[in-house]
Amino acid sequence: MTQWGQMGFQDANSPLMEQLIFFHDHTMFILITILSLVFYITILLMVNEFSSLSITESQKIETIWTIIPSIILLFLALPSLKLLYLLDESINPLITIKALGHQWYWSYEYSDFMNIEFDAYMIPSNELNMGSYRLLETDHHLIMPVKTNTRMIISSADVIHAWTIPSMGMKVDAIPGRLNQLNLYSKRPGLFYGQCSEICGANHSFMPITIEIVNMQTFNNWLLNMINM
Repeated sequence: MTQWGQMGFQDANSPLMEQLIFFHDHTMFILITILSLVFYITILLMVNEFSSLSITESQKIETIWTIIPSIILLFLALPSLKLLYLLDESINPLITIKALGHQWYWSYEYSDFMNIEFDAYMIPSNELNMGSYRLLETDHHLIMPVKTNTRMIISSADVIHAWTIPSMGMKVDAIPGRLNQLNLYSKRPGLFYGQCSEICGANHSFMPITIEIVNMQTFNNWLLNMINM
């Protein structure tokens, strides 16, 4: 059961990730139905000793197997297009955070507040605390309030990176000289991990992302501590 669990998605922590999982299940249902039908028909053709000219050379059959796939593609395309627009939509963000990719670490800047910026480096394996995740824990966490629309602006200082948080359904390229935008909304507090998903060099796998989702009061206290430092 553990191996099967690792093959699935992480528990969704945003409405967008929930929609992505629903779309995945919707698509898999259609694909499994088609494969089952094709397998059933193939078996029937193999065991059937009879043939009919009206089936092997029929304009009606050709018309049907042209129209039905087109309808199936519509059932896949319409939810997909809806999701594409939702992923790019930014709805009245309360906080704006800028993430800048470097070789090989991330730096963060809270644009709405003065003097709040820091670098987040991966913690070496020999310095990890008990219970921490190897190659995923960073020395500074990206702190965000729960149930708050947050705009992330992603860019890079050197090569192309990718800022990715699987549990939130977020993956966007960090490209030098370009600002990419995404909207984050977390449904529950906790620690959530991600990694750079672009092959950006020798230490590509050693620039993790750690987001700590907290309540608004804890976030305000953290802001005051950072401003007073």
